[in-house]
Amino acid sequence: MRADTEQDILKTELWWTAVVTVIVTIIMLAIIYAGLVHHINPPSNIETIDPKTLHLTGEFTEGNLGTKVEAGDQVTSRLVATQFAFQPQCIVVPAGRTVTLRFATPDVIHGILVTGTNVNAMVVPGYVSQVHTVFTRTGDLLMPCHEYCGLGHSQMWATVRVVPESEFRPGPDGRATCGAR
Repeated sequence: MRADTEQDILKTELWWTAVVTVIVTIIMLAIIYAGLVHHINPPSNIETIDPKTLHLTGEFTEGNLGTKVEAGDQVTSRLVATQFAFQPQCIVVPAGRTVTLRFATPDVIHGILVTGTNVNAMVVPGYVSQVHTVFTRTGDLLMPCHEYCGLGHSQMWATVRVVPESEFRPGPDGRATCGAR
């Protein structure tokens, strides 16, 4: 009788091994499919920056922050996340057009989440975080910090103002600001 029990246990273990193998195979095929067909890949670009001097020179100086239309009609918004604010507090972007969001921080880890969109990123001191997205809905979207960064964390948020393409009017310098609404 003992041999029958051992045979039953072996059959059960083999059955569960087959089930786990099938599940892992399905997951791996889904990942490969998403990467190849839908171009959904993990971030692979590592861009470093000196957190102590990011506000003094380069793209994250105060005059370069916010939304700007750059060469090739590319819309780029640059923000600095500091304890306990985003600089600038509001950015304006066009709907239906690819926008590049670039973030940096001089102090601690922050998290970026734009409500109702696929924008969700960590902002780590010493690195530039970059997200490419297309905003499909117009209106003011809340962008809170979702990574606890200290006592003032609950007041750390900004606004992403998404306007129709026809209302997106950058100035002669290519800059677009929220202004009064």
